[in-house]
Amino acid sequence: MLLNDDNKYPEIQFPCEWSYKIIGLDVNKILNAVEEAVLGLNYDVTPSNISKNGKYVSLNLRLELPNEAVKNLIYEKLTQSPDIKFIL
Repeated sequence: MLLNDDNKYPEIQFPCEWSYKIIGLDVNKILNAVEEAVLGLNYDVTPSNISKNGKYVSLNLRLELPNEAVKNLIYEKLTQSPDIKFIL
């Protein structure tokens, strides 16, 4: 996230729509990790890209977040999955 002119992160007003780009090796394993991370929330996953050599796939995860704690918890759960290599 970019800093504003005061060198502070912009304030996020919750609830809000939030997106993550998730990169990994196997679509089905990524989807399973997403399902576990967002348990109980409505979400949408769409395909994003496949790397040039086909090794990596990326998916877009979009969901409505009720607060900062849930946003951070989902991020933590996703980063702990061995099937996810990067989250943007």
